[in-house]
Amino acid sequence: MTKDYIIITMKFHIITIFSHIYDSYFSESILGRAQKQEAIEIKTHDLRSFSGNKHRRVDDTPYGGGAGMILQALPILRAVSSILKRVSGKTKIVIFSAKGKQLSQKMVYDWAEKCDNIILISGRYEGTDERAKIILKKIARNASKNV
Repeated sequence: MTKDYIIITMKFHIITIFSHIYDSYFSESILGRAQKQEAIEIKTHDLRSFSGNKHRRVDDTPYGGGAGMILQALPILRAVSSILKRVSGKTKIVIFSAKGKQLSQKMVYDWAEKCDNIILISGRYEGTDERAKIILKKIARNASKNV
């Protein structure tokens, strides 16, 4: 007796400055098989292409001062806006940060039940400009803590 399955495709959008690093992993691992079976769809987005400057710079010193470099707000907001214009259904936005709660399997299961799309923003340097978090606050949840 065969079982009929309804495959619901979950779409992942990863915003990062290292978009090509993910390609081989996503095509060769269990994630590659899931994509071939159309259970998931993964797209990487190069944050630098949303920089708006000829040097494709996406980092800066923290607004208000501080040590280190952070990802600028404007390229992140442009990237998220670009993705949101092209997707349908409920979308979850996650900003990864080393400062808070660890991403768990339960969190991912909850998101999968409630959302059609997940936008993952890969933070680098000392973090992400707080202004981006404030602007995305209504629709974003930082995987490490509430934004």
